[in-house]
Amino acid sequence: MYTFIIPIRLAFKSLRNNLGRTVLSLLGIVIGVVSVILVLSFGSGVKGFLVDQVSSFGSDIIQIEVKVPKVSKTSTQNASGQMGGMQITTLKLEDVEEVAKLSNIGAWYGAIMNQQVISYENKNKQVFIMGTTAGVSEADKKAEIESGVMFSEDDDKSLRQVVVLGSEAKKDFFGENEAVGKDVKIKGQTYRVVGVLKERGATGFFNFDQTVYVPLRTVQKKLAGIDHLQFAIFKLKDMGKLDLTVAQATDVLRVEHDIENPDDDDFAVNSIVEVLEILNKIFFSVNLLLIALTSISLVVGGVGIMNVMYVSVTERTFEIGLKKAIGAKNSQILFQFLFEAIFITLLGGIIGLALGFGISKIGEIIAVSYGFALKFPITWWSALIGLGFSAGTGIIFGYFPAKKASQLSPMEALRKE
Repeated sequence: MYTFIIPIRLAFKSLRNNLGRTVLSLLGIVIGVVSVILVLSFGSGVKGFLVDQVSSFGSDIIQIEVKVPKVSKTSTQNASGQMGGMQITTLKLEDVEEVAKLSNIGAWYGAIMNQQVISYENKNKQVFIMGTTAGVSEADKKAEIESGVMFSEDDDKSLRQVVVLGSEAKKDFFGENEAVGKDVKIKGQTYRVVGVLKERGATGFFNFDQTVYVPLRTVQKKLAGIDHLQFAIFKLKDMGKLDLTVAQATDVLRVEHDIENPDDDDFAVNSIVEVLEILNKIFFSVNLLLIALTSISLVVGGVGIMNVMYVSVTERTFEIGLKKAIGAKNSQILFQFLFEAIFITLLGGIIGLALGFGISKIGEIIAVSYGFALKFPITWWSALIGLGFSAGTGIIFGYFPAKKASQLSPMEALRKE
């Protein structure tokens, strides 16, 4: 034990005597560890946020949405095509009704999104209009009525001009006053408020509480002037038949759209389970890439430590020769210099871990202030990766200078003074 204590004490003394050099070496490791910790923490937080938002719709549903033909439903071509203004108008209410006849389908609704200006007395506000069939309150359990009622299937088929307001939309127009039974104007037409939804909150960047629900056919015929849907949601009776139901829904839509080649699909059938699996794969790949990139800063810090250690060996050549002349072993010299490098990197890892934790908490506070319930956790494995990287850097980059110091000849070292 005494053999190890002396080199450690000497290492600490050397680090204290060269405090400026020690701090600069420490800084590179701290920056690297903080980068690794924050990348893992923020990645985990964003992933958790998205998973919670997706799961909020329920895990027992499938969704049919429009898709650009000839490309994968998860491809950038599909996303960029639709965001770029490409209109896919082939998904009809009749298609969705055929899918709804499948034995494993329970509640369902078809929908389309639209933006309109709503007026009440002297108040005007542009809001998202959610045109849906009457089954929305059964298929989406979070679309709960607080007062009044949800519009009926008869309201939808009869093109009645009725609306159900999200909680914030209700407050914007009516404040604390009763809204049910009042009339609002949409596109110069009078619409009767028949219900108000309970507070629900936002999913991602979409705020349901600011949304106004209108019967689907009313939106299609009187507001948007279209006859197609953008998506449809179906609740499953038995999740054990998920894959079978997805395959059956796909077959139904291909028959309805006269599609023989799957590459020509202008729709996509997705399950929440599939979406969650895709999210997991994406974030796993992204985290690996970001860890690899941020690890470069640790490598740079390690190279800096190696350079400093080589300089230290050169400056302390006489000291090394003197120690070896009075009986110090090669292993003791090696351990002293190696411990200096490991101590710097481990201390940098601990400081980096503490800073990463503090910055992640500040990030949570900022996210909450902007209305996002984001958590940036420092998990045990992210801390282990950060400390492991820092310790590994010390061992790898500290070994070669330490090895050089331990192999110096006592006579040559003393002669250089």
